Amino acid sequence: MPYQANGVRNYREQYDKYDGKPEQVKNRAKRNAARATLAKEGVVKKGDGKDVDHKKALSKGGGNARSNLKAVPAAKNKSFARKSNGAMK
Repeated sequence: MPYQANGVRNYREQYDKYDGKPEQVKNRAKRNAARATLAKEGVVKKGDGKDVDHKKALSKGGGNARSNLKAVPAAKNKSFARKSNGAMK
């Protein structure tokens, strides 16, 4: 992991270098809005173990239209095929 040394994750460094960038803040707001949309419909609720998945990722030009959102188990949404160096395939 890029922000981990000796098994300890440096959250401050991660925020400063990545999470705190304006583009990432906007994307986080979009993800939160997507979850609120599905929560309003009753599809997801806090603590249910589900993530809101964008069928076409925000990073690839997808948006928050209801037709682009689906609820999936958190484990499925966070497990992507990786290369040996940890990068996504």
